[in-house]
Amino acid sequence: MSDALLGIDIGTSSCKLAAFRPDGTVIISVSEKYPVYYPNEGWVEQNPEEWWQAVCKATKKIVSNKAMENTVIRGIGIDGQGWSMIPIDKEGNVVYNNPIWMDTRAIDICEEVKAEIGQEKIFEISGNSFEPTYSLPKLLWLKKNEPEIFNKIDKVLQANSYIVYKLTGKITQDISQGYGMHCFDMKKGAWSSEMCDLFGISLDLLPTIYNCDEVVGEVSDSASAETWLSSGIPVVAGGLDAACGALGVGVINHGETQEQGGQAEGMSICLNKYVADPRLIMGYHVVPNHWLLQGGTVGGGGVIDWVKNNFCFEEKTNAQYHGTDAYYEMDQLSNSLPAGSEGVIFLPYMKGERSPIWNPYAKGVYYGFEFTKTRAHMIRASQEGVAYSLRHNLEIAENAGANVEELWSMGGSANSEVFMQIKSDITGKTIRVPSSDTATTLGAALLAGVGVGLYQNYEEARSKTIKVQRIYEPIEENVTVYNKGFKKYLKLYESLEHLMVEEG
Repeated sequence: MSDALLGIDIGTSSCKLAAFRPDGTVIISVSEKYPVYYPNEGWVEQNPEEWWQAVCKATKKIVSNKAMENTVIRGIGIDGQGWSMIPIDKEGNVVYNNPIWMDTRAIDICEEVKAEIGQEKIFEISGNSFEPTYSLPKLLWLKKNEPEIFNKIDKVLQANSYIVYKLTGKITQDISQGYGMHCFDMKKGAWSSEMCDLFGISLDLLPTIYNCDEVVGEVSDSASAETWLSSGIPVVAGGLDAACGALGVGVINHGETQEQGGQAEGMSICLNKYVADPRLIMGYHVVPNHWLLQGGTVGGGGVIDWVKNNFCFEEKTNAQYHGTDAYYEMDQLSNSLPAGSEGVIFLPYMKGERSPIWNPYAKGVYYGFEFTKTRAHMIRASQEGVAYSLRHNLEIAENAGANVEELWSMGGSANSEVFMQIKSDITGKTIRVPSSDTATTLGAALLAGVGVGLYQNYEEARSKTIKVQRIYEPIEENVTVYNKGFKKYLKLYESLEHLMVEEG
């Protein structure tokens, strides 16, 4: 019998599960989609029970696959999207849909709380600005607007801890997801009773905090019946998807930085000391005794998908004819243009914007179109705009005292050589690409591997599993063009910011 580790990723559009050999080789990978709901303006929800149903479908496919014959799953690690707010009652039932990371319904609550408690006090303890996309403002919104539902809450869970609960029956909170709750003391890694009192939130609503690689339970008999996983498999607490992704590309030491090109764009800088900036996102890494200074923009690979779905019918047709895919065909158009898209600039604020501008009313903008411009300009400018947003976050982080020398890339965008070269040119950083599509699930699996003793430590886990596939270096003449373009990118938002306010 051979050993395997199972990683479960609760993403925005689907759950992704992968079984890995101890050397990081993928045995089998499965994904299952679930819906996103938009019941009101600014509301973006998911039903956690639909996550669980999708996980059960995926695990059944995995364990019944021939590739898993004579294989024993030694441990399970789970990662999840950040800033969830999953309220469960004493029976473990979800009493309200989860407002996901894009949800901005708590805008007014945030302004009220900032005026009452003070942004400086909140930042001093939590290391984060008080913004509507975080978990705690959503909980306070529920308390104010749905008091009957709020009073039913026994505990508030995060995305990964909900799946941990469904698998094991254990109620947990991993340390890397603490950053969503502003009553979490970021320097101490513990709940702050002082902040709970100021926010009017009972400490009893918050689960016990665990290290991400800590075994918190085992697959229960009831979960085994639903998932076909063997009962008794150890399950670790897991962590934030971006943090597991950072681990999955090998970011485990001070100064190493992950670049994430998934639905959203982001960066995570590993630090062995506390460095926070109110324009960025501060949290714990899944690797013990380290923090992650993060920047997250709403517009990432989702922007490229939007362009593909709405404007690239010809590329879809060409992909079928050439036996390629639409993204490859889009890259060919993008690559036909010089750096800078001949003056076309894109602001990727397609659902408001997170760091570093924190404007829920920000809008996407294409600037510089004229009759000579084509769909190719739109495609390349979109890629460049996403890369500019990455550079914006990196520069804020470096000004705050975080040194970034090179980037370790993951996510679907890392499959695009054109996009990766643009990011390298715009940031001026070397970019290393390990396995791009399975980094997050691998990171979750590595947590389980360390937790059950399959690896002695994270250095061993990295050396055995992570192999760089491609390296991109900045092209000097492109860097010069993009330095000018970045200044115009920043100026464009500054000039339009007064228009990007609440309408009505």
